[in-house]
Amino acid sequence: MNRSDVNASADTLFAASAWHAPGDGPRYLQLSRHIADAIKDGTLREGERLPAERDLADLADVSRVTVRRAVAELVRSGLIAQRRGAGSFVTGTAPRTEQSLSTLVSFTENMKARGRISTSRVLGRGLHAPSPDEMMALGLSPARQVARLERLRSADGTPMAIERSSLPADVLPDPGAVETSLYEVLRRRGQAPGRAVQRVTAVNVTGPDAELLCLPENTAILRIDRTGYLDSGRPVEFTRGFYRSDFYDFVSELRPDRE
Repeated sequence: MNRSDVNASADTLFAASAWHAPGDGPRYLQLSRHIADAIKDGTLREGERLPAERDLADLADVSRVTVRRAVAELVRSGLIAQRRGAGSFVTGTAPRTEQSLSTLVSFTENMKARGRISTSRVLGRGLHAPSPDEMMALGLSPARQVARLERLRSADGTPMAIERSSLPADVLPDPGAVETSLYEVLRRRGQAPGRAVQRVTAVNVTGPDAELLCLPENTAILRIDRTGYLDSGRPVEFTRGFYRSDFYDFVSELRPDRE
């Protein structure tokens, strides 16, 4: 095996005799707990790749459905990350990212402050007629246009969030100008929000969004709707973001209300 593969003897580590106990619960949960223990005690190290689904099913003497459910549990707990076309990798103890709900900061800036490398994959962008939600959030008439920007945000190669942003076309006339940080482009144009209102909701991810975030269907994630305003009070940004709850903690500071 090479350095990115499991360094323990797969035959021994994943053999049914190593983890299965009759009457001790569903096989997928037993297998999941066994792999989790191997990660926590260092038998499986961060960055190592699990055997492919078919190979793991053969080694563990279970069905591929059982393997799939076991890996889904590990992904949900943050111990395993699935990368499309590459496989399932050990993430270790699932480092979490804190983001303040009381500070207006971009994803790029937040990752940089934590020493992590952020990347963006543009899923779509362009100028469009506004939807009813965009008209309401941004105070636009049907005759105006909005710039839309949809991106998959990753940190150190792990998908973290999907962000779908809408802005008045006069605020962002060329969505193609955004390479990594939207706020950086807006600051250069003197159109960056000075404040924002956010609403946080728990939702279950499905379909293409689940695939993009490398999560099983119906995994609980965080949806944040943010409307950003200029100091003048004009709304200039409406972003709906979907964030992995296994990696993100959103925090806020509370102070006494003094009359």
